[in-house]
Amino acid sequence: MIKGLYRNTDTNRKQLVPWERKILDQFEAKMADKEKPFPCIPATIGFSLNQIRYGFVGDPRNNSTILELAGLLRNFTHVSRELGNYTSLIVFYHIPMEMKEMWTVEQFEQLFWQQLHHLATVDDIAWPRDIPTDPHHPLWEFCFAGERYFVYCATPAHEQRKSRHFDTMMLAITPRWVLQDFNRSLAKAEKIKGQVRKRLSYYDTVPIHPDLNMYGAADNFEWKQYFLRDEEKSLSTCPYHSIMSFDKVEK
Repeated sequence: MIKGLYRNTDTNRKQLVPWERKILDQFEAKMADKEKPFPCIPATIGFSLNQIRYGFVGDPRNNSTILELAGLLRNFTHVSRELGNYTSLIVFYHIPMEMKEMWTVEQFEQLFWQQLHHLATVDDIAWPRDIPTDPHHPLWEFCFAGERYFVYCATPAHEQRKSRHFDTMMLAITPRWVLQDFNRSLAKAEKIKGQVRKRLSYYDTVPIHPDLNMYGAADNFEWKQYFLRDEEKSLSTCPYHSIMSFDKVEK
């Protein structure tokens, strides 16, 4: 087992502390639900094949948590291509009860973007030259350790968009190459896209968010899909700025 990265096995579960085991059980129940299947089909395939890796970090408001998150993502980047074509890194935060019960979607949204901001400050590898640094370019996406990633955030505050609800703040971080491989066949990709949207219409109690789109499309901005609100509204500008403008996190 790579440091901090857990594969869902009985042996590894014994190494987890109670809150980690509880949250992993909740995630497993969500992904294995046959009566109400989770909408993201690639994610359910990765789960069923046990290609997903899991990490647990502390309170997202603490600087030390950023360093934990960076370590997990750096380790995952090093081994991800050995894990299978449907791999992702799932990160669970240990949030206090006050955040779980009192925080709004907008507060979690701000915190999520702070996580990406601060991750960039501890990245020791330069931004890939072929990826624009402007989030308002259709080809922009989050990068870390030289790898391109799609980032999904779920929170306890989401009530109507159940596909973005979880009992703690959670990130699902998927390498771009996984999504490229999955979408290699346009006919297959369109078929799966239709199935995903059908599942979303049953899973959520609000309409499918208008920001959901395909990477590379002229009218698509990846950052808008990272964090979806319960309603159809979204931020007009991306909170993610030039790395040079970030406040450094103490190492």
